[in-house]
Amino acid sequence: MATAPPPALAADLHISSYPAAAPAPAVAAAAWGSSRRAAGPSSTRVALSAARGRGRLSPVVGTGRPALSVRCNASSRDGRITQQEFTEMAWQSIVLAPEVAKESKHQIVETEHLMKSLLEQRNGLARRIFSKAGVDNTRLLDATEKFIQRQPKVLGEDPGSMLGRDLEALIQRARNFKKEYGDSFVSVEHIVLGFADDKRFGRQLFKDFQITVESLKTAIESIRGKQNVIDQDPEGKYEALDKYGKDLTGLAQRIVQGDVPQALTNRRLITLDMGALIAGAKYRGEFEDRLKAVLKEVTDSDGQVVLFIDEIHTVVGAGATSGAMDAGNLLKPMLGRGELRCIGATTLDEYRKYIEKDPALERRFQQVYVDQPTVEDTVSILRGLRERYELHHGVRISDSALVAAALLSDRYISGRFLPDKAIDLVDESAAKLKMEITSKPTALDEIDRSVLKLEMERLSLTNDTDKASRDRLSRIEAELSLLKERQKGLTEQWEREKSVMTKIQSIKEEIDRLNVEIQQAEREYDLNRAAELKYGSLNALQRDLQKTEDELNEYQSSGKSMLREEVTQDDIAEIVSRWTGIPVSKLKQSDREKLLYLEDELHKRVVGQDPAVKAVAEAIQRSRAGLSDPNRPIASFMFMGPTGVGKTELAKALASFMFNTEDAVVRIDMSEYMEKHSVSRLIGAPPGYVGYEEGGQLTEAVRRRPYSVVLFDEIEKAHSDVFNVFLQILDDGRVTDSQGRKVSFTNSIIIMTSNVGSQYILNMDEEGGATDSAYESMKKRVMDAARSVFRPEFMNRVDEYIVFKPLERKQINSIVKLQLARVQKRIADRKIKLDVSPAAIEFLGSLGYDPNYGARPVKRVLQQYVENELAKGILRGEFKDEDSISVDTQVTVPSNGKLPQQKLVFRKTNEESKPAAAQDEKFLPTV
Repeated sequence: MATAPPPALAADLHISSYPAAAPAPAVAAAAWGSSRRAAGPSSTRVALSAARGRGRLSPVVGTGRPALSVRCNASSRDGRITQQEFTEMAWQSIVLAPEVAKESKHQIVETEHLMKSLLEQRNGLARRIFSKAGVDNTRLLDATEKFIQRQPKVLGEDPGSMLGRDLEALIQRARNFKKEYGDSFVSVEHIVLGFADDKRFGRQLFKDFQITVESLKTAIESIRGKQNVIDQDPEGKYEALDKYGKDLTGLAQRIVQGDVPQALTNRRLITLDMGALIAGAKYRGEFEDRLKAVLKEVTDSDGQVVLFIDEIHTVVGAGATSGAMDAGNLLKPMLGRGELRCIGATTLDEYRKYIEKDPALERRFQQVYVDQPTVEDTVSILRGLRERYELHHGVRISDSALVAAALLSDRYISGRFLPDKAIDLVDESAAKLKMEITSKPTALDEIDRSVLKLEMERLSLTNDTDKASRDRLSRIEAELSLLKERQKGLTEQWEREKSVMTKIQSIKEEIDRLNVEIQQAEREYDLNRAAELKYGSLNALQRDLQKTEDELNEYQSSGKSMLREEVTQDDIAEIVSRWTGIPVSKLKQSDREKLLYLEDELHKRVVGQDPAVKAVAEAIQRSRAGLSDPNRPIASFMFMGPTGVGKTELAKALASFMFNTEDAVVRIDMSEYMEKHSVSRLIGAPPGYVGYEEGGQLTEAVRRRPYSVVLFDEIEKAHSDVFNVFLQILDDGRVTDSQGRKVSFTNSIIIMTSNVGSQYILNMDEEGGATDSAYESMKKRVMDAARSVFRPEFMNRVDEYIVFKPLERKQINSIVKLQLARVQKRIADRKIKLDVSPAAIEFLGSLGYDPNYGARPVKRVLQQYVENELAKGILRGEFKDEDSISVDTQVTVPSNGKLPQQKLVFRKTNEESKPAAAQDEKFLPTV
């Protein structure tokens, strides 16, 4: 009959449910079974029964969230190994040890299995301790696995695992180390120290790897510092600065080099990563524990650590839940006592929104306003960064490109700040050039495509036997032979150039690595090593670099080069143009000629109005030559004149010249802004009103396309309050929208049209004709009329007032020609050609001339007398595709004695005798 085991060796299972508020440890659901993964819905509990001094492990199925406890021997606290006395990471290693034994087919769980489970923990504390002690964890794990493989195996069904006496003794030694350190829980470091006296496995392992208790204690002290284990997750708080912070490079380098005031000498500058600090903090108080661990390391450093918190406004409210403190409140006491040296960075808007709302936190910081650097300082910053970007992209960056990046970004890129936008320009330009180097050159790509095309054609002609196909096939083969020979030469040339550039980049990277080693050796006063590197390896690399660069320069100077390796100012200008749409690239000869003859280009669309066209052309020439005021719009004009004289057409012609499209005109019809409240439509609705987030019609259009022609049509119809917005635009070249964003108009051309004083313009012919004196007299009257409508502060900000003259009779004929050219363009798809005689143009001009309406009636006349007749002829089938149609006039004398009548006649050029549109003729009596 079986007898009961002694009480000291009896083991039982205690399953207890955790209270709802207190979360179970992460490893509480681990099963001592066939898998290391957490238990499923049916939780597993483990019973340990005594058998000859060893506990046997067998699973017992139960429910609830398990808290495992094992009674082992009388020397432990009330004879049990309980989860409550271990930290989470230590308990996890104990739970996984039977799994290691089962995988190895061992019945007894011993110290070697626990060592393997410790070393297999990802980011485990044991691995960090051994690394600090100078031990290779991979070799240590290999030695442990080899020892495990040498142990006897148990075959057959799994009888259950038993706890070994050496493992029990190791756990008891870990308890003793816990008391020695004054800790509240048995942690991983206590277990690691317990292996030093393990007669079965640990003592020999430590001897083989020359691990001593003193070296382990030194490593543990460097990791945990002065902290005690007071909770079950101390490992997450060890080296908290290394986990949740990182060294700042710029100031840290100056600290290392001694280029700082005495107060910062030998200090560490650590930036706090708020994202890493908050991430994974599932339970209440976990975030606060992490932050307190970080702050404790900072305060324990006796002022050697300076904490930097980027976006410090995120600290206010960070980690706060119901009944919890946020990070800001944890910082206040330490800041108030002067225990924490802290630097924060935030924007003015976020400082006002978050920091100022907490006066207690605000007064513990001294405000330091950091403005963007000047253009000169930006150039210096770029020169310091040049080597880094050259190494990264494998290209050279010229000094002129750095200067251009600073100047052009400051001039043309609004909404961003220096040096950030200048650095991005250099980075993108270098990346673009790098892609060109690694991509196939255009010349080679074209040959490859030609070869592919001919190969396909040859394959298609292979099966044809007729003479023409055979002749074509022979020509293709001859052409392919030549192309492939050229293709081979270009490919070899490209690969050779690319390999030389790659070699230059690798040499530069090696030189950079050596320079870092030299600096480190000099800081450590290892002068022999520094001299060996500086005068040995470094000199050899520099000679090799010079030789390789000379080889590349010689090849490029021969004119055969297919690649370019230097970023120039033209590359920077191209990127600026791509970002903003502003043509800031260096003017080519064709562009210069085009700008010099800008007046002639505009006159191709705008008839007459020489003063207006000249003023607009000169403004564009000043801007493209770089002489315009950078803090004002390119130019601002007030076009004044009656309807139909070309005011709007000149604006469209200018946009078409500058951007190759009339869509670049931002047209604002000021008759829609007659009410006082309509000013909000220009710059956006105020906060709290409908449409606030949509922005203004003017500001959004210019913000998205800063280089444009802004046309304010019929400006005198707008409410007087709208003109207050124009004062900022015309004087400072900017306006602030409803959301506080500054919109720049410095790259825009402002054109305003007005009909004020039109009666004086129309009466000019009656008073003195088209003489210069009559024009000046008329212009004076128009300006007087404008002064009576517009306020002085508005009129004083406009660059130039241009009064358009009434159109003369001969100018209407020129407009008829322009409109007929547009008609011809619309029917170009049918390949129908119009041939309009001078008499017909004169006839149409006489019909479209009206001094009061300008050129607008011309379009109606052409629709009625030309387009309608063409449409009817096409629909009747009289005019077909590719026909040539002549348009002329014909005078008829009625037989009833009435006055002669003039009409337009449409004929095909090959049917002179037959009028095509005779059935629906248009007549005009002559005077």
